[in-house]
Amino acid sequence: MIPRARHFVAAALSSALLIVPAFTGIAHATSAATSASDSKVYAVPLAKTLADVKRVADYWRPDRLQKTDLSTPATPGSGAAASTTSSGAAAGPAAPAASAASAASVKRTASTAGVSPTLPRKGTAANTMGKVFFRFGDKEYWCSASAVSAKNRSVVATAGHCAYDSRTAKPADYWIFVPNPGPGGSAPDGIYVGASISLHEDWSGKGDYDFDYAFVTVHRGFTWVAKDGAYVMQDVGRLQDNVGGLGLELNKKPGTYAVTAFGYPAGQQPDGSHPYDGKTLQKCRPGATRYTVAPGRDLQKGVELTPCDFSPGASGGPWVISYDETRRLGSLAGVNSLTWNRDAKGRYDSVSAPYFDTVTGEVYRRAASLGTITNVT
Repeated sequence: MIPRARHFVAAALSSALLIVPAFTGIAHATSAATSASDSKVYAVPLAKTLADVKRVADYWRPDRLQKTDLSTPATPGSGAAASTTSSGAAAGPAAPAASAASAASVKRTASTAGVSPTLPRKGTAANTMGKVFFRFGDKEYWCSASAVSAKNRSVVATAGHCAYDSRTAKPADYWIFVPNPGPGGSAPDGIYVGASISLHEDWSGKGDYDFDYAFVTVHRGFTWVAKDGAYVMQDVGRLQDNVGGLGLELNKKPGTYAVTAFGYPAGQQPDGSHPYDGKTLQKCRPGATRYTVAPGRDLQKGVELTPCDFSPGASGGPWVISYDETRRLGSLAGVNSLTWNRDAKGRYDSVSAPYFDTVTGEVYRRAASLGTITNVT
């Protein structure tokens, strides 16, 4: 069976408890990873060399970028086999033990400090939000994502299931971030090839949705330029310099803040409708936040935002505190992970994110500390 991506959103709810769909023939595997209290963070390499970057770039040439609307919007996979409720989600892989040989652990840090948002080097407004495109197996997928302020000026935040396949213990292939994507596959702010994924071992090890987030370090960006009847890569510099970066907020108690969720939803609603086409950035305006759980997904301390009717494709989109409409900046406090249909009606009515705590800060700091190639052309 060819693995299929575990992408955003697919949960149906008929009572006060979230019932997550199971996927036929897939059982939950036992993780060999250590407990969350050990706070191990992993950096999984993607494109390591200039040759790797050019191989990924060559895959996403303009003719393929023009067809990215045909890719599958992401929905999460299942880490449990006990649930039986279906909501029409795409199947996704289960979660076996992580491969320790392919990941580097980092030591726990006591710091819980957040990060301030940053404007791009030119201009008075940021363009931090966009889409990530990648492959699991032989199928292309996309998710939502955002640039985060970092000392290496090269960090993207998204959902864990938009970067790492827990079933095969492998990262996504051909992973790129396109901020502010335009019509016809255009990339006005550049294309950024993933260099390394930083994530928590309980995502890579057992698909625990308390850790369904990833911070991806990206190489310098490029654009395709027509020259002599062909396209050539042109280096455009670092991500944060070009689009700015959201700040980062940790250990925020639900119910004490307002958050705006963003994403590019496109998937089917419970009633079969498709109100969003995935081409335009959407937002769920600030609403009530509260702790929520989903035992079938190993989600013990999620944060739920109501109301929000996001559907597949919004996975990995940012939850932003104190969003400034003029500067288009604020601070990241979560990423879209699961959607809920609490009233069992035709539309999803809320979305949840993993709680961003001190451990999340460790994952982020790992991504922010990594170097990248100094010129991609």
